[in-house]
Amino acid sequence: MDGEELTEQETAIYDRQIRVWGADAQRRLSKSHILIYGMTGTVAEFCKNIVLAGVGSVTLVDERVVAEESLSANFLIMPEENLYQGKTLAEVCSDSLKEFNPMVHVAVQKGHILTFGVDFFEKFDAVILSCCSLREKKWINQKCRKLSKRVAFYTVECRGSCGEIFVDLQDYKYSKLKKLEETIECRIEYPSFEEAISVPWRALPRSVSKLYFAMRVIEHFEPGETVTDDLPGILKLRKELCETNSLDESQIPDGLVERLVRDIAEYPPVCAIVGGILGQEVIKAMSGNGVPLKNFFFFDAMDGKGLIEDISGPSTGS
Repeated sequence: MDGEELTEQETAIYDRQIRVWGADAQRRLSKSHILIYGMTGTVAEFCKNIVLAGVGSVTLVDERVVAEESLSANFLIMPEENLYQGKTLAEVCSDSLKEFNPMVHVAVQKGHILTFGVDFFEKFDAVILSCCSLREKKWINQKCRKLSKRVAFYTVECRGSCGEIFVDLQDYKYSKLKKLEETIECRIEYPSFEEAISVPWRALPRSVSKLYFAMRVIEHFEPGETVTDDLPGILKLRKELCETNSLDESQIPDGLVERLVRDIAEYPPVCAIVGGILGQEVIKAMSGNGVPLKNFFFFDAMDGKGLIEDISGPSTGS
């Protein structure tokens, strides 16, 4: 991401941001290329934030056709049916995003993300996934880790009043201001998604968010997108996973599981919060400015709390 200096036009447009985090950080941000899979309401909020911040390019992948339910949380989709009829979510969202900042290149990539080769992923500095299965998250994360350069990897999911973000920056180095003009070099080593979720539940502190465990149960439920009728099967799976991991079932309350299963539609206020946090984290990583979170973020609107959880094996401490 190092290279060309900011143009006069970029300097003028991003003047306020440059005053906050400096020209070097803005230059790195403006040379970054972001790949996004799954255009949910939360991802729409995220896209808006990074496009306004001035990343170099955004590439959208989502070949699902726009449906009426898509309008409830995704503000990038215009309500007039003639504007989206027959178009994919990526195409419609791309059209809207281009209007936010003409300095950012917004593109649409056709195809399923599992079919893309190594050369495709090499073009990006960060990959963000939503609406993905457990298998897809693991596979793409591992592909990012095998590239010749470091590619930041994120997953984001929102279900009703709850949201989760996962971050993998691999071996990440950044500068931290210690005193007036003194900076120190810092390093954080991240586990992969598979390594993080493989940490035995019994090895985690009792204070770990209950939402972490509940999301893993939903993730392991094979059919993928859940409906209310799936609740008995999911509660059975919870019991099995708790027994396997020597975890008391009270750590995954019935009420929380029921909310995650029944309220699968996104809530716009939750989208704004979780999408905002994700945008903030990607901007930090791309600009090299600020301390990134490691490695999970959870939000539940029922108590209004956002929690950061470091769920890592013994070899990936910060």
